[in-house]
Amino acid sequence: MSKNLIRGLIVIAVGVILWFIPVPQGLKPQAWHLMAIFVATILGFILQPMPIGAVALTSITLTAFLGVLKPGEVLSGFGSTTIWLIVAAFLYAKGFIKTGLGKRIAYTMIKLFGDSTLKLGYTFVISDLIMSPAMPSNTARIGGILYPIVRSLSSAFDSEPDKNPRRVGSFLMTTVYQSDAAVSAMFMTAMTANPMIVTFAASAAGIKLTWGGWLMAAVVPGLVSLIAVPYFLYKFYPPELKDTPEAKGIATQELIKMGPASAQEKIVAIVFAGALALWASAQYTGIDTMIVALLGVCIMLATKALDWKDILGETGAWDTMIWMGSIIALANQMVKSGFIGWFAKTMSVSVAGISWPVALLILALVYMYSHYGFASLVAHVAAMYVAFLTVAIAAGAPPYLTVLVLAFVANLCMSLTHYAAGPAPIYFGAGYVEQGTWWKLGFMVSIINMIIWVGLGAIWWKVIGLW
Repeated sequence: MSKNLIRGLIVIAVGVILWFIPVPQGLKPQAWHLMAIFVATILGFILQPMPIGAVALTSITLTAFLGVLKPGEVLSGFGSTTIWLIVAAFLYAKGFIKTGLGKRIAYTMIKLFGDSTLKLGYTFVISDLIMSPAMPSNTARIGGILYPIVRSLSSAFDSEPDKNPRRVGSFLMTTVYQSDAAVSAMFMTAMTANPMIVTFAASAAGIKLTWGGWLMAAVVPGLVSLIAVPYFLYKFYPPELKDTPEAKGIATQELIKMGPASAQEKIVAIVFAGALALWASAQYTGIDTMIVALLGVCIMLATKALDWKDILGETGAWDTMIWMGSIIALANQMVKSGFIGWFAKTMSVSVAGISWPVALLILALVYMYSHYGFASLVAHVAAMYVAFLTVAIAAGAPPYLTVLVLAFVANLCMSLTHYAAGPAPIYFGAGYVEQGTWWKLGFMVSIINMIIWVGLGAIWWKVIGLW
């Protein structure tokens, strides 16, 4: 019997068992059955007997087939503006990669600032930060664009996995990966699950996060983290080579090979800059962030920076649309069915007597370190975000504060293991860092980020009046 078949049977068994458990008092059968399907779906995301998109499509199909929801209800998630924002962000990423703009940004930064190993680390982090608002896939950013540059630079300094790994390579590999946790947390469009968090926050807590509002909350802890983490790694896990004047020459040669910026690169850069400006000023212009994003895609199509074949071929965007639209629909219907309200009321009894700061801190820590059991940030968010948000608010924690703490921790937990997020196997698989060292450094970085994002972050959010 194949592993996928066994995993599929486990998912089905869990759903069936939950379905036939007697419905708790205060709930309608429809709400309980919807919960059973939802839990089975999340388990399917984790075990993946089929690709996530196939699991999600099967889930909503069965939900309608079994009469738990109407066809229009199971398809309602695909009309979410959040879905189309994330699809557009994937297409922006396609523009960066296809035109070479992402590589040009990275090599230009190295040419300007790459004369020391520490500066090289910060240069890659800044390059990641520049691209992140338009790339929801951190795998595409630091895996597809930055990793080949990091790897080739390491070799240029005679630093190979089996020869002088600590010379340069080990430091650069850990710095780029570990810093991406904070980069992913800084923008609503920097990690695939962030828009899902926005939807969950609105449906479960009534908190509406805007692109600019997310950035305002994240900017101070984010910048502090991006300064602190590379410096910590430089001191605790130092490279043997401190000065790298050759890096500027290597970057210069690569830029010469690339030649002058093409018209398509300039178009993507202008579209990206314009989108950032409109996203940040949405509260004044009143233009929806999704409309801004799609307008940018249309401009890239009209100017041939992207072809329609590029749109059709961006499978990551359409895969994300299927599973995210499905899970958003199920999550929203769980709220409407009354299950979330019942769950919150039930959990409020269990946390009675615990002060909300203690309850929120415990939940944040559990959320962070439960990621040792996950190989996907998306699956982690889908499985735990709404439940933890509901319990914390039931304990008396301010809703906005709770939404932000859990949203950012949902990104920061990617530091922990060599399988925690899409780019992790790429950087770990390079062979520069042993697994024990990777886990130790990841745990230390997680502590630093928790202090910065939950401690300093809560103070910053209080200062700007978010709670």
